[in-house]
Amino acid sequence: MEQAPTIFLETGRLIFRRHVITDMDDYCAMEMDADVRRYVGGQPRKREDAEKRFPGNAKSATDGLGMWATVLKNNNQYIGRCGIYQHFDSNGNPIPGEAALGLYIAKDYWGKSYATEAGQAFIQYGFEILKLDRIVTMVQVGNEASVRVMEKLGLKIVSTEVGQWRNFYHYLIERPER
Repeated sequence: MEQAPTIFLETGRLIFRRHVITDMDDYCAMEMDADVRRYVGGQPRKREDAEKRFPGNAKSATDGLGMWATVLKNNNQYIGRCGIYQHFDSNGNPIPGEAALGLYIAKDYWGKSYATEAGQAFIQYGFEILKLDRIVTMVQVGNEASVRVMEKLGLKIVSTEVGQWRNFYHYLIERPER
């Protein structure tokens, strides 16, 4: 019998843990959902492509950075993947003291403040445990639900990137001075 994965972080309603093979179907369903993918890549993935990207085979992060399976506490239902991960400069070098925030929630769970709850937990973790100086993220212009989440979390728009096919808001929150 497979042992339950260790909980990495938790909130009132959510637990964050490494991905396990039983998350595969729900993970792939998100990757195949046109509404979920609209602002994160633009196109739904085919099942076989989603399976190749499934994070269950990846090594667990040892530095506390990574995208974690996001699961409801009350029924152990996988609802997405959230976390903070290494942020890189334009040359591909890690930016010291900085991480990027990612919040991906399945469509059936939108509008229930799970992304905000997860974001609060990872921002607190990043500043208090990892002692990060800054947390950044990007939101595609037009993704008003994610814009509202970033505002609730206290992130501020620092620039807008205009691309050939899509435009993005760049957000930032800095560690509060104590």
